[in-house]
Amino acid sequence: MAGSTFGKAFSITTWGESHGAGVGVVVDGCPAGLEISAEEIQSELNRRKTGQSQMTTPRQEKDLIQIMSGVFEGKTTGTPISMLVYNEDADSSKYDEIKDKFRPGHADFSYLAKYGMRDHRGGGRSSARETVGRVAAGAIARKLLAHYGVKVVAYTKELGGIVAQKIDFDEIERNLVRCPDPDVASQMVEIVLQAKKELDSLGGVAEVVAIGVPPGLGEPVFDKLDAEIAKAMLSIPAIKGIEFGAGFALARMRGSQSNDPFINVGGKIGTIENKAGGILGGISTGEDILVRLAVKPTSSIAREQNTVNIDGEATTIEVRGRHDPTIIVRAIPVIEAMLCLTLADHLMRQRLARLEYIQ
Repeated sequence: MAGSTFGKAFSITTWGESHGAGVGVVVDGCPAGLEISAEEIQSELNRRKTGQSQMTTPRQEKDLIQIMSGVFEGKTTGTPISMLVYNEDADSSKYDEIKDKFRPGHADFSYLAKYGMRDHRGGGRSSARETVGRVAAGAIARKLLAHYGVKVVAYTKELGGIVAQKIDFDEIERNLVRCPDPDVASQMVEIVLQAKKELDSLGGVAEVVAIGVPPGLGEPVFDKLDAEIAKAMLSIPAIKGIEFGAGFALARMRGSQSNDPFINVGGKIGTIENKAGGILGGISTGEDILVRLAVKPTSSIAREQNTVNIDGEATTIEVRGRHDPTIIVRAIPVIEAMLCLTLADHLMRQRLARLEYIQ
């Protein structure tokens, strides 16, 4: 299947289906000598896995990572890194009942239109189960970024209309919705549980920030850093909108308001408000990269909905099974992974941009 590879100098190829034998990823372009362990990768996968709380699907997948190649004695060898996670708790029976019906909000119809066939078991390749490979690869990219002093953090900014007013990174993993504001996190939990009780789901807004990104990352014209980040984020299931820095608010400003004056900050050039979100002309400025994402509600809900079958006949559908009442909680580590992967790729590409970087 085309479209399963992301990145150029630091690239990944994910594989596998939701209800197949397993899922995984091949990472290519990681420099030799990077210290990485299965435990570090597992730590990131544990944040993404199912069955964490009432905020997530009860499907029980341990997501135990197996490193098949590319790591020896705790360090990368410079060769392709292949990683595998077996599916252990897939239940396809609920999907057999609706295999001839199109689930609203899902890719059932579009996949059939493209390929003339589809894997109805949990959506197959279109399932968020595919993101296991992204998070595993993202753990390696995160370690590489740390070598250059870069840190990536994502969190739930808004959920069900409730907006975080404080941003405290230490609070993110202390509550069930990964919200950086403890004063509203409990409210978010309550409305998710209410939606779940009503056989419904909720969407939200995620925010992700990259701190310590050096200036100069990104390529002119088509491979601009913000364009590459946008592609990375919009490739994540359920992400339907994106903005950088001040984002859509800029559309309601005059140029005199949107222009952000440059200043000297401790010997480094920066801007007063970072309205551009750390990227100008598609190239990083050295300021924090700030990205905001619209995350749609989980499409699989147990309510009766109108749809059609593969013959175009009107019918109804109830999507039973085990699903997240909100996607955003488990999307947070995926969002972090995709920003890590994009930045790692451009860090490696930057080494080829100037003669002095080539030893």
